Amino acid sequence: MKFENSYYLFGLTILIVFVLFYMLQRIWKKKAYKKYGEYAVISRLMPDVSNARPLGKFILLMLGLAFIIIAIARPQTGSKMEKTKRKGVELMILLDVSNSMLAQDIKPNRLERAKQAIGKLIEKLENDRIGIVVFAGKPYTQLPITSDFVAAKMFTSTITTDMIPTQGTAIGSAIETALNSFSINDKTRNKAIVIISDGENHEDDAVEAAKEASDKGIYIHTIGMGLPTGTPIPIFKNGIAAGFKLDADGNTVVTKLNETMLQEIAVAGKGMYVRANNTEIGLNKILDEIDKMEKKEFDAKIFSDYEDHFHYFIAFALIFLIAEIFIFERRGKWFRKLDLFKENSNRNVK
Repeated sequence: MKFENSYYLFGLTILIVFVLFYMLQRIWKKKAYKKYGEYAVISRLMPDVSNARPLGKFILLMLGLAFIIIAIARPQTGSKMEKTKRKGVELMILLDVSNSMLAQDIKPNRLERAKQAIGKLIEKLENDRIGIVVFAGKPYTQLPITSDFVAAKMFTSTITTDMIPTQGTAIGSAIETALNSFSINDKTRNKAIVIISDGENHEDDAVEAAKEASDKGIYIHTIGMGLPTGTPIPIFKNGIAAGFKLDADGNTVVTKLNETMLQEIAVAGKGMYVRANNTEIGLNKILDEIDKMEKKEFDAKIFSDYEDHFHYFIAFALIFLIAEIFIFERRGKWFRKLDLFKENSNRNVK
């Protein structure tokens, strides 16, 4: 599914404001009741007042607004797929997901900044194909080579350091995994690998792997994430920073960019090395080099027609809003009959 007007989805954030306002309003109301006595006692003196009904009405209202916003964004699914010919390059992104990529010398951290840059790169691709390999101590194919850029962005957004438990930086193994992922196995120079890493804790012979890739007609570019001066590696528990990583002696571990290693890999792969910083990550320079590469024609399947589904969301929104209208905040006579307060009072009188 894709959204024709995806920017309208930012409107969903306004619902968070409504929820916060509603919670504050309920807190204020309870405090106001307490001025007159215990809330539990006062609520029994008002049998017609319901606490659950206003909450239910609010939930239905929020659901209705959410579905209206989604409908305005025009959700669509592909209804017709056609085979077509495309002329471009095949690009494999090799992204380091070791714990050192959580370092914050590149804001907000090395990994998140790399993911942001990959997302922008995907938006600039047209007739090319892209795949993603994530690696730490071992490599893993996150996305096989594809021309589906929507899927590529989705898979990129889900990348975390928890994906590969084995720590390290096995760049050589990641290159070998990328070589096996290319759909065209010839020496035509229409294939490239982009390695995004801090190059630290290097474990295998990545330079030799880069030479083998170059012999097969594949360019290898590298992007250094981090600063040579080094910075601590933060530790998170339940999404909250809980200090920094320590070594066996209790000293803070400092991660530094291994720029020399990444430069050697780029030279062996006849590519370019770029160091990322807080203003730019360097993918634009590498993209310029990729644009100069030889283009090759390949088959691709793409959706040539899309079908709108906004009417389903409008229908659900109407159901929620109509239900909200017909639910009253006060209890009706039937509910009052179920209230045991009066019955208990009569017993006390007797």
